[in-house]
Amino acid sequence: MAEFNPLVHRLSPPPIPSVLAWSRAYDGSRGERINLSQAVPGYPTHPDMLKWLGEMAAQQQFTNYGDIEGEPELREAYAAHASDVYGAKLSPANIHVTSGGNQAFMCLIMAIANAGEAVALPMPFYFNHDTTLAMLGISSVPVASDDGFLPDIEAVKNVAASGIRALVLVTPNNPTGAVYPPALLAEIFAICRANDIWLILDETYRDFLPSGTAPHQLLDMPGWEKNLALVYSFSKSYCIPGHRLGAITAGADMVDQVAKVMDNLQICAPRSPQAAVAKAIPALADWRRANNTEIVSRAAAMKDVMTRLPLWEISAIGAYFAYVKHPFRGVKSEVVAEKLARDYGVVCLPGAYFGEGQEDYLRFAFANADAATILKLEERLKDFELPSK
Repeated sequence: MAEFNPLVHRLSPPPIPSVLAWSRAYDGSRGERINLSQAVPGYPTHPDMLKWLGEMAAQQQFTNYGDIEGEPELREAYAAHASDVYGAKLSPANIHVTSGGNQAFMCLIMAIANAGEAVALPMPFYFNHDTTLAMLGISSVPVASDDGFLPDIEAVKNVAASGIRALVLVTPNNPTGAVYPPALLAEIFAICRANDIWLILDETYRDFLPSGTAPHQLLDMPGWEKNLALVYSFSKSYCIPGHRLGAITAGADMVDQVAKVMDNLQICAPRSPQAAVAKAIPALADWRRANNTEIVSRAAAMKDVMTRLPLWEISAIGAYFAYVKHPFRGVKSEVVAEKLARDYGVVCLPGAYFGEGQEDYLRFAFANADAATILKLEERLKDFELPSK
């Protein structure tokens, strides 16, 4: 048998299917399965969004190839929207549309780093960032976080001076939910600029910050485009993860480089969803704000549950995720998560999936479930026991 690429072959299987496989053994004896594994919107797509998707899919023009950088209407609409979000002046030339946030990240990394070079990730990391680097032959350098799961500034300074090509941050964070304050991001960006490295800021969950809060002021800084690229996903805000649509915000030179990568990966992102989202950005603003309020209520329900479970601790929470310390010190997080899924019908991700030193944690993607369902966690976690050794 011919050999596989060892950079891919040595990777573990995709994590979400593995935990869902555990949950299929659950017999339902404790009630409905509570799936807090994958970060997907736990409420339906807006009817108008579905209508526009159908209308655009039926148009002949969208069966042909489109612009590699994205549909002009979407690039214009998103540039205007992002300008309002950040209080900055962006144009369509700053936007490249991709097939989801993961593809946006891969395009950026391929445009920035060569095999054999290094990119820094905060600990714990988003696993797809780590595996993308691994399969491209790019080293992943860990950056320590503080007790609130924010990047440690001294660690950032040290790694930035070590010859890396880029630092990658996710805020609101996946897996912890931690939100990086604007002042911290400004300090980190200044370090990146001083060391002439790229800062890739993944803001997939940006729209679930408190309403009216600018995530940061980095796009106001003169020359930001020389060292900064932002990643965004339409999946969560518009409830269309199956249509795979994301965006990069960067300087025009970076957009040109990403276009070279994209032309070989996919040529262009799906065209009919782009046309539909271009309509939805201005039209569904109130609906998105209402969803933000709903996610806040789900976070409140998660906090409420944990106040009555003294052995379980929320270490960080925000946007879609709670990073929870389980009470079984010395037990692998996979053992705890598998038992929860198989016997208690609670599906979550082991902390070990997010890097070394995370065995004491589980990631609960609470946005997947409504508040009433989240409250059912109390009984199951209170009764949860591991087999005695």
